[in-house]
Amino acid sequence: MAAQNGKDLLIKIDMDGSGAFETVAGLRATRIAFNAESVDVTSLESAGGWRELLGGAGVKSATISGSGVFKDEATDERCRQIFFDGLVPEFQVIIPGFGTVEGAFQITAIEYAGSYNGEASYEMAMASAGALTFEPLV
Repeated sequence: MAAQNGKDLLIKIDMDGSGAFETVAGLRATRIAFNAESVDVTSLESAGGWRELLGGAGVKSATISGSGVFKDEATDERCRQIFFDGLVPEFQVIIPGFGTVEGAFQITAIEYAGSYNGEASYEMAMASAGALTFEPLV
């Protein structure tokens, strides 16, 4: 597989609950992480004292984060509204060369920053709030 362009990793948000996804504007850096807790079932009978894990058990989760600059009033306003109302709308993450992950996420943090001689910027973090689907590239 050839190297992928980082700007092609997109975070999209359902703007009104109808499945109309728009890219969260102004992002310069994005990241998605998948996690699965392990469930240790090691016992005195475990071969050679090696740890044993229970397959398919444990909590699965995903986190999304991004940082950027303000470029679009509509997506910025939607993200703020989601945060302050405690909503868990659908998000899509387009992973170049891999596919699309979609599901409900809660915005867990929004940080705003700015310097005297620079642009206003923001950072945002989201945590999965239910089952995610994955659609691979065809």
